[in-house]
Amino acid sequence: MRRRSAIYRVCASWGAAVAMAVAACSALAHAIVVSSQPAAGAVVKQKDAAIELRFNSRIDHRRSRLFLIRPDGTRSELVILDETRPELVAAHAKGLTPGSYRIRWQVLSVDGHITRGDIPFSVAQ
Repeated sequence: MRRRSAIYRVCASWGAAVAMAVAACSALAHAIVVSSQPAAGAVVKQKDAAIELRFNSRIDHRRSRLFLIRPDGTRSELVILDETRPELVAAHAKGLTPGSYRIRWQVLSVDGHITRGDIPFSVAQ
């Protein structure tokens, strides 16, 4: 009886350790924005803006998408520039008028995980 209890405790400990390791690995696998240009909440003064999102891991540029959500709610896809570093997604937004915008991103990290999000910014009067 005592031996069975000891085996149970060892198996439970190993099971908990494996579960924590799997959870930690899956959390690290997702691409996370570590910086952006414009930054979240920034005010841009130009009609044209360089868009850059830097992630914590390499990104599959061909399967990733950037959209610009305009003040009127319309959405346009931005062309992702090819000649960037593996962890950087960049594009150009042109013809910006005053108002509130969002950059909607969806990226595929090289490990196969898709992540997405929005970065709000505004254009000054």
